[in-house]
Formats: sequence, structure tokens, C-alpha cells
Amino acid sequence: MADDDLENVLTGVGPRLRTLRQARGATLSQVSETTGISLSTLSRLESGQRRPTLELLLPLAKAYHVPLDELVGAPATGDPRVHPRPFTRYGQTFVPLTRSLGGLHAYKQIMPAGYGGGGRPEQQTHEGYEWLYVLSGRLRLALGEHDLVLGAGEAAEFDTRTPHGFANAGERPVEFISIFGPQGERMHVRARPSKGAG
Repeated sequence: MADDDLENVLTGVGPRLRTLRQARGATLSQVSETTGISLSTLSRLESGQRRPTLELLLPLAKAYHVPLDELVGAPATGDPRVHPRPFTRYGQTFVPLTRSLGGLHAYKQIMPAGYGGGGRPEQQTHEGYEWLYVLSGRLRLALGEHDLVLGAGEAAEFDTRTPHGFANAGERPVEFISIFGPQGERMHVRARPSKGAG
């Protein structure tokens, strides 16, 4: 990295730290208490008077629940918004919509036509809970003994300990938002009525 580029990255850290802190409604005193970093050091970091070091940034990234690269790798424009990097896995494209290290994770998933091969999707189980919302196309959800086809605007929610698998049920790519989290976390939208609901 060129010296000028490095200087630009380091200069941008202070404003990003301030933006993250303010977005969470935290005071410098609260961050100091959480991280063990002195109030004066935090103030100088945010104002650009203190050079950021790994020793200072690691506890801050943990306190703000963001990856370290969000503190040092955001665009040089100083734009504090998340700029997710899509990646491909299992033949699908995933666009991260969250940058949290814990709690709920959200992705926009793009599943190409023909994904799943036309048969019943292979199922898997794991701890947690998942919520899906179809943006476009048709998504086949094999959930235990049930086979569902979800179209645009339809949602489903399920415990991921129930065997489940996905396939593209249409002739064009299906795009959907997938939100999942650790066991016990529940989305407030329910795809099926609660027992006793009428």
C-alpha cells in the first residue's frame, strides 16, 4: 500500500469510529468502560489526533460488533454505509446485508434457474431459526415432510432443526432475503399461526 493510501485509510478511521459510536447512541465514557481504553485516547482517536493501532482497534471492533475491516477498509469517501461484497457459495450468489459478528445475519440470495436439479432438495438440519422473504422468482422449500413453493412477496419462518432444503422452482433466477440467527432468536413475522391463534 502506498504511503498516501495508508495515510488516507488511517485518516478515515476517526470519523468511522465516531459514526459507529453515535449510531449506537453510546458516549465516549460508555465505550471507555466497555473497552478499557481511556477517555482521552478515544477522543483523540475520533478526532484524528491519535494514530490507530491494532491494539486499540480490536477492542473497538468487538465493542461495536463489526469486523475489523469495517474500521479500516471503508471507502475513502468517508461514506459510513455498509458496502457488502457479494460472494458465491454452493452455486448461489450471496449479498451480505449485515456486518455483525454475532446475532442475526441477513443475506440476499440469488439462486440460478435449474438450481436443485428439479428433484426434491437435499435437506439439512442445524441449530437456529431462519426467516425467508422471496423478492422475485419461485423458491421451492422442502421442510420436513412438506413441499412448499413460495412466490414473490411470500415469506416462511422455521426452526432450522427441522430438515430443510431449497431449490429454484421456476425458469428464471429466484432472489430472496434470508435472515437467520442463533437458537432462541425469533423474527416477529410468523409464517404459520401460533397454537391457539384464531
